[in-house]
Amino acid sequence: MTEMIKRALEAKLIDKLNHDTRAIIVYGARQVGKTTLIQQILSQLPLRILRINADVSLVSDALSSRDLAQLQGLVQGYDVLFLDEAQRVPEIGINLKLMIDHIPGLRIIVTGSSSLDLASKTRESLAGRAWNYTLYPISALELAQTKTPFEMQQDLTSRLVYGSYPSVVTMIGNEQRAEYLENLAAAQLYKDILEMSGIRNADKLRRLLRLLAFQIGQEVSLTEIGTQLEMSKNTVAHYIDLLEQSFVLFRLGGYSRNLRKEVSKFDKIYFWDLGVRNVLINNLNALTLRNDIGALWENYVVAERLKWLRYTQSTGALYYWRSGSGNEIDCVEERDGQLTGFECKWRPPARYTPPAAFMQVYAGAQCQVVSPDNYLAVVAG
Repeated sequence: MTEMIKRALEAKLIDKLNHDTRAIIVYGARQVGKTTLIQQILSQLPLRILRINADVSLVSDALSSRDLAQLQGLVQGYDVLFLDEAQRVPEIGINLKLMIDHIPGLRIIVTGSSSLDLASKTRESLAGRAWNYTLYPISALELAQTKTPFEMQQDLTSRLVYGSYPSVVTMIGNEQRAEYLENLAAAQLYKDILEMSGIRNADKLRRLLRLLAFQIGQEVSLTEIGTQLEMSKNTVAHYIDLLEQSFVLFRLGGYSRNLRKEVSKFDKIYFWDLGVRNVLINNLNALTLRNDIGALWENYVVAERLKWLRYTQSTGALYYWRSGSGNEIDCVEERDGQLTGFECKWRPPARYTPPAAFMQVYAGAQCQVVSPDNYLAVVAG
């Protein structure tokens, strides 16, 4: 069962519920387990809970009314309002503000699968009134709490092919996993983007995702992609921004101190979940039958390190580094004044020497190879 996997946010959210009056907003892609997490937390607390799913709710008129009396009537007798998929409620920001300001003692938990819409509706209204968190596909940090290092190693190849959505992790059998991912990509992946952003051409969005899926770990030229899709560079950038805000993918910029010998013009793009990426290119083959294992491993390590930084509330930021002569480091982390380079190698070399140009410019930086042999120290330590 998904509930058996203890999510990294659970303890933080329970603490906020018990000791803070501000609302809690949990973002995350569809199917990453937001509802399950909140239900698990609320089941541990002796509170009267009003659960509303904005996808199917018949009370959205009250939630978008700007009428304090209606809102008070809606939540009367309850300790907690749990509003799922809140981005679908018009005027949700100002109505949440009214409840927070005028209904003392009411705890409010909100989830949303699209930060592009929900954040825009709540940012100004809930400034200083809400805690914001993001839930990702199950992380190595979370899995390592219940699995031994040996079990983590055994499951690693599955995570690289089928990803880490909660349903995928708990399924038995790759045929089931493949069917789930195909349905997810067909029915859920674009739902909020298409319905809320005004995009009319779903086919071009899918083609864009497919092109990006083939280019993970590479610098992406928006102009070249636009040419292939017969779209403007600005439209490509807009679509990518929407996909990032819907937690399908994320970008890494190039690290540079504006030296002429360093290159930071383009972003690299990665997927939050490799199962989604692989089903987009119709390739759920075993690793032994693939020619993209290097790209898969790099995507996995970068995504898991980013989850680790965010779940542990570390202040670090991730980049990539490349010199004009072509020397590269897959991932560079800047944290607490320290630079650390991570070179992702599925098969580690007998000896690794960081690029001399990087080490000369960034004195004191550290670099290491991240392979299946030592990755847990980097993404789950």
